[in-house]
Amino acid sequence: MNDRRIAVISSGLSNPSSTRMLADRLLAETVKALRERDVEAQADVIELRDLAHDITNNLLTGFAPAPLEEAINRVVSADAIIVVTPIFSTSYAGLFKSFIDVLDPDSLTGKPVLIGANAGTARHSLAIDYAIRPLFTYLHAEPVSTGVFAASSDWGKNADEVAPLSSRIERGARELAEAIVRREPAQSHDPFDPANYLGEGRSFGHLLGGLAGE
Repeated sequence: MNDRRIAVISSGLSNPSSTRMLADRLLAETVKALRERDVEAQADVIELRDLAHDITNNLLTGFAPAPLEEAINRVVSADAIIVVTPIFSTSYAGLFKSFIDVLDPDSLTGKPVLIGANAGTARHSLAIDYAIRPLFTYLHAEPVSTGVFAASSDWGKNADEVAPLSSRIERGARELAEAIVRREPAQSHDPFDPANYLGEGRSFGHLLGGLAGE
């Protein structure tokens, strides 16, 4: 069976960050679940904080600098995506949404997505279902049933033992692995073909900073 590729999008603002820590654990558990199904996986981890200026420039000009274009190509050509965002003011981070906004609207169609989120308190745990999941549903991606939320307390010695973070990570990773196995491997992706990044049929006004269709 062909190897599969997973793109991991981490939108934490600090370094190191609990966002990246959760992303790494979700990835490791997914790779493990795939190996149990005789599937090998490669991963591309994308730290959005390193692309923040490029993302802003792309939103303003409609053109992606090379590092951002490479990141976009890795996301849209992956077999599945793991996304993790901190929760600010009851919703996803602005940097995370800005990156999603520079993707072609059709580029995630049918792609399995494992959603992760983190915040200081468990009060924000529902943000996965009322904010992040609808975003990917709108883009015609296929988020798995389990979203993994981690509060600050999940990392300490007083972590919830009724539904520990490790069990939630394992369940979400298992669902993503099963979704990956059910799909045909992603087609090879030519980063030099403008259609792969810009999307066939995308209006020129959209390319020039969304002048059409806003």
